[in-house]
Amino acid sequence: MELLGPVFWLLVALGLLVTFHEFGHFWVARRFGVRVLTFSVGFGRALWSRTGRDGTRYQVAAIPLGGYVSMLDEREQTVPAGQRHEAFNRKPVGQRMAIVAAGPVFNLIFAVAAFWLMFVVGIPETRPVLGPTTGLAAEAGLEEGDMIVAVNGQRTDSWTHALLGLMKPALDRRDVVVDIEDGVGNRRSVELPLTRLGPDFREEQTLEYLGLEPWRPELPPLIGLISPGSAADSAGLEAGDRIRSIGDSQVEGWRDIARLIPIEALDDQGNARPVRLVVERNGRLLEREVTPAMDQGRPIIGIQAPEADASAQAEMDRAFVTLRHGPVEALGKATEETWRLTTATLGILGRMVTGKASLSNLSGPITIAQMADTSARLGLTRFLFFLGLISLSLAIINLLPIPMLDGGHLLYYCVELVKGSPVSDQTQIAGQYVGLMMVFGLMGLAIFNDILRLIT
Repeated sequence: MELLGPVFWLLVALGLLVTFHEFGHFWVARRFGVRVLTFSVGFGRALWSRTGRDGTRYQVAAIPLGGYVSMLDEREQTVPAGQRHEAFNRKPVGQRMAIVAAGPVFNLIFAVAAFWLMFVVGIPETRPVLGPTTGLAAEAGLEEGDMIVAVNGQRTDSWTHALLGLMKPALDRRDVVVDIEDGVGNRRSVELPLTRLGPDFREEQTLEYLGLEPWRPELPPLIGLISPGSAADSAGLEAGDRIRSIGDSQVEGWRDIARLIPIEALDDQGNARPVRLVVERNGRLLEREVTPAMDQGRPIIGIQAPEADASAQAEMDRAFVTLRHGPVEALGKATEETWRLTTATLGILGRMVTGKASLSNLSGPITIAQMADTSARLGLTRFLFFLGLISLSLAIINLLPIPMLDGGHLLYYCVELVKGSPVSDQTQIAGQYVGLMMVFGLMGLAIFNDILRLIT
């Protein structure tokens, strides 16, 4: 089941995004009078197909990592004289560019639509409220309980926004101005001296290098609720028990429980093993042995935290928020989110080319499948955010000027506009080989990164 979930949600995500991308090519081609021969979701042998009344063969193929729209083209097949006006190659270069660009544009539209629906439904988010600070952050004057409200003037509604705002100047070693709000609403500006970051800085650990960590509620280590039939229930634990130690480690708060259970409950092979707990009940210390159940690779004993008191609840209300907007306002927020993620993605890609960012940022199908599964389990709005992010990434990647991709074809057409004639067949064939090597090289690197993440 741990394998089937990621595979299923990967197929759902890719099926939606690839279909929408190819529909963009298809729809615009038909608007310009081009005959479409095949509309395929996936590559290789057709698993299902039918021919529509328009003469187009619609199919779902065996390899789900992409798709294609095959159009009537004199460069690929013999075209009867009566149909040449419907051939792709006979259309003006502007129309051909529009047909090619339509796929990425439709992915961009899908991203905005996904983010719009996400904001209309409401997505739970964690505001960038700070936990204990160290290093550069502490030296700059940031304190626990402060909330980052803007980075270089750009508003930050969540930790995702704050991280995106901090990562690029950190990679460039540029100082950054952070606007802060303390627990009583007072605001101030602080300059983070990112020029002092060392050469060992890694963008996936931005917060750690800056000395920042998210605020987490500190609840007493009391058991608020026990799930019936769980490991804790079987071991004789009761609601109201105060956990004093786990293994040989003392427990001061609920955070210690969340941290120590995975450490004590997993052996070197990642299998669950019994955990020794000491609990206090009615003034007496009791020892209990609990053997966790495994859920998605995590050890679960079946206990929940107690309800927060008024003070803790006020802090949680400040740190956790549901971002929800009306239909009109949500469109503006969706557009803003699309722009924020687009500039962040392009920024990271550019820095990967120049060597400022690590190539480990590239992710392949394994990581994407895991993200799809995790986001789907977290609910509709998280899955919508994932779909929007991946759709946006597909749009950007397809517009890269690499032969075989849409961006490569657009590059050829731009050359055609300048020189007044199409790029020669020999150049296009050479470009296809170069593009093929580049695409396979990028895919190989992405899959290599996926495997490294699995084994490290």
